[in-house]
Amino acid sequence: MSQTVQVREPNPKKKAVVERASELAKNYPVIVLTGLSKVRATQLMAVRKALRGNAEVFVVKNKLAVMALKRAGIKNADELIAHLTGQNALIFSKFDPFKLYLLLDKNKVNLPARAGDVAPENIMVPAGNTNLPAGPILSEFREAGIQTKIESGSIWVNKDSVAAKKGTVISPKLASLLAKLGIKPIRAGLSIALGYEEGLIYPGDVVAIDLEKYRESLLAAFASSRALAITIGYLTKETAPEILARAYREALGLATEAGFLTPESAPRILGRAEAEALALLAKAKEKGFQ
Repeated sequence: MSQTVQVREPNPKKKAVVERASELAKNYPVIVLTGLSKVRATQLMAVRKALRGNAEVFVVKNKLAVMALKRAGIKNADELIAHLTGQNALIFSKFDPFKLYLLLDKNKVNLPARAGDVAPENIMVPAGNTNLPAGPILSEFREAGIQTKIESGSIWVNKDSVAAKKGTVISPKLASLLAKLGIKPIRAGLSIALGYEEGLIYPGDVVAIDLEKYRESLLAAFASSRALAITIGYLTKETAPEILARAYREALGLATEAGFLTPESAPRILGRAEAEALALLAKAKEKGFQ
């Protein structure tokens, strides 16, 4: 007796998603994997608008993303696929991962903390008037280790205080207190978990550039190299004024010591001669000479 084997046709929508993602992977040199934790639809729209013409944000289930990346045949696809866990979006881009990080960071927003959130940095409560009336809430301040006082019926924070240190889990009471104070410590938005550029893999912490620290290091390097160039007399547009000024001072000092008269050295030489003559006259008077 023959058996009938049923062959399931691929879901047309899923097939279209795989084909589209595969096409994007082939056409764009950069792919970044971003987590969607705490990301709102409005933020996705803002990112899509900011990247329009240079990148495409593609929200896709991991199973379909794996199929698409394998189908695209890109180099080191397995390493990229290995990081597909949780909810993700793929960004296919013409920008390098470092520039993408800066654009995504710019589009992040601050959200109120919820119970169970982890403090991304030390959460500070600034000194001053909280505009909260005195009452049971004072116990929440005490539990958070924040010193307060009552003035004109309002609660004042005595000094800048750390309500939660970086890495600590935020309790329900602290989350409630921070919300009442209008403090929003949670940065939410698309964060790069992994960057891919033509076969090269960049971990998320590598592409996370701190522009201010980078700027400070560049300025320090410039100052050090400029000082060294001036010391050894290496002429550039930046060092020439200092080197020439130093050379002028040294030449003027040498001419003055040698008694070599020039329009520049004459005032110093004559001034020194006059000072020496006056000193000699004073000594002569001490000896009784007129």
